[in-house]
Amino acid sequence: MDHYPSSAIRSPAPDPLARPDNPLLLRDGLLVRIAPFAALAVLAEASLLLPPGPASLPDAVASVLLLGLVTAAIALVPWNRVPGWLTVTVPLLYTASVLVLIQAAGGTNSGVAIVLLSPLVWTALFHRWWESAVVTLAVLGVILYISLDPDMTSSSVLIRRMFFWATLATMIAFVGHGLRSRVGRSRQETARVQDRLREMSILADRDRIASSLHDNVVQRLFAAGLALQGVALRAAQPDLTERIDDVVHNLDESITLLRQSIFALEQGQPEQDSLAAGPAMAGGVPDLGLRRCILDVFSELTPGGGMVPEITLEGPIDTAVPPPLAQHLLASLREVLGYSHAHQAGRVAVAVTVDAVAVTLTVTEDGPWWANQSAADSTELALLRKRAAQVSGTALAGPAADGMSQLTWRAPLAGPDGPGAELPKTADGGVRTIPRGAPSR
Repeated sequence: MDHYPSSAIRSPAPDPLARPDNPLLLRDGLLVRIAPFAALAVLAEASLLLPPGPASLPDAVASVLLLGLVTAAIALVPWNRVPGWLTVTVPLLYTASVLVLIQAAGGTNSGVAIVLLSPLVWTALFHRWWESAVVTLAVLGVILYISLDPDMTSSSVLIRRMFFWATLATMIAFVGHGLRSRVGRSRQETARVQDRLREMSILADRDRIASSLHDNVVQRLFAAGLALQGVALRAAQPDLTERIDDVVHNLDESITLLRQSIFALEQGQPEQDSLAAGPAMAGGVPDLGLRRCILDVFSELTPGGGMVPEITLEGPIDTAVPPPLAQHLLASLREVLGYSHAHQAGRVAVAVTVDAVAVTLTVTEDGPWWANQSAADSTELALLRKRAAQVSGTALAGPAADGMSQLTWRAPLAGPDGPGAELPKTADGGVRTIPRGAPSR
């Protein structure tokens, strides 16, 4: 006697108390819900053993068999694969078993008719409106059948009995279904409140992160820039002063990027978009081209690295490489030069070549470092391969001629969206340009 999954699926208004699937007794709390009703049915059958015993033994056996049929239907029928309207047959079978039980106990005055409240309450709690109406009519039919007794002295008794049973059944149905509707609305409201709380928590975290960035990171970078400017005033060598000025300029651009990120966090926008736009978009500076951006990366990283890479640029670099691919290329170039500086490579040659199919970044340096990284499958090479995979490219490392090692980073010009894919837009509707790695000299 449960609101089985098929009826839940076919119901126009899903029942918030209905089980999602599975008619088995041990799942979804069905056994707990059915236990009180099953206990009442067992007690009603056991009451036939009270003296002087059942008035009709065949009726007693029939009531037990019908009750067993109800139990088997609940436990064994695959309710998720049968028509939804069949679920009402379970409370109807139980109502029929109560009818035979009343006859076995001695008729309308046996005191067992009160058990008819069980299917009424069950359908009101776990079934649909029309099923409650069907079971109510079945219960009233049982009351009418057992009341049509030749010994009935007055028709007014029958009228009052039918009237009050109908009123009671209607009241149970309205109360049960009204309770379920209120529970459903309460759950929906609780879900909305929880969603709102999660949203407020995310906003609070964004405000906290933005405040922390502004109060700590930005202020410290600004203080470091001021300190370097003070050192530059005391420096006697012109080349040292120029390098300090470049570092201060890089710090200024870093502060600009951080402030854009803070603004994006406070506005609830993804900070990745703000960072990707770069200072060029912030100041309205037109795109200077990928070739210039590559040279800017070298200008930024080589002064303090103790090495001067050999640079080779070939092909239509400024016109053929899409901006998203150019961003990955610049990031990979920055990482490779950082690795070369970290292990103090003496000679580094960098070549960026663009043909009709792909863009290729080739880094050759003295020593077997990249060859060893390939053999060990290092973290550095794995990161470069991951970045290349994001644009359907590859990253390979291995030995080169004359005891040198080489890294080759290659990506096709036409990605999954094709070479004519629309460029990503910024918040103000403009087209995002290639970010500059550092200020040029």
